[in-house]
Amino acid sequence: MSQALEVNQYWTDIYFHLHYPHGEKITHQVVRILQLIEKKESIGVNDVASYLQISHNTASEHVKRLLGKNYIIKKRDPLDERKVLLALTELGKDVLYQNTSLDEERLNKILNEMNEKEKELVIQAFKLLSERAKTCM
Repeated sequence: MSQALEVNQYWTDIYFHLHYPHGEKITHQVVRILQLIEKKESIGVNDVASYLQISHNTASEHVKRLLGKNYIIKKRDPLDERKVLLALTELGKDVLYQNTSLDEERLNKILNEMNEKEKELVIQAFKLLSERAKTCM
């Protein structure tokens, strides 16, 4: 088994066992749009279209639905008033968190069962993987 396959298997096991129960029914594309807005700066409809590799009109429809659900808001770019940027609302942040994060209570229970060396090892491994992932895009 390749190391990448092994890491993927561990990650999917972790997520399967520790994710929050999904209350709000949202699509995978909606999750990806919310993540894009959260993780990148100055995101507009064109950025959404490019990221998802869909047409501007389709991206615009997705954005319109997210605005209607109060997950995002539109705001003017302070550096260029002609540009419209997207931002998460508090509800959008909560929905994204519930659909992408691990259940902190269950995660803390597992971490509390580890010794300090094990905890540090886990944290350092995730930190390193996170840092490297940010540089490959």
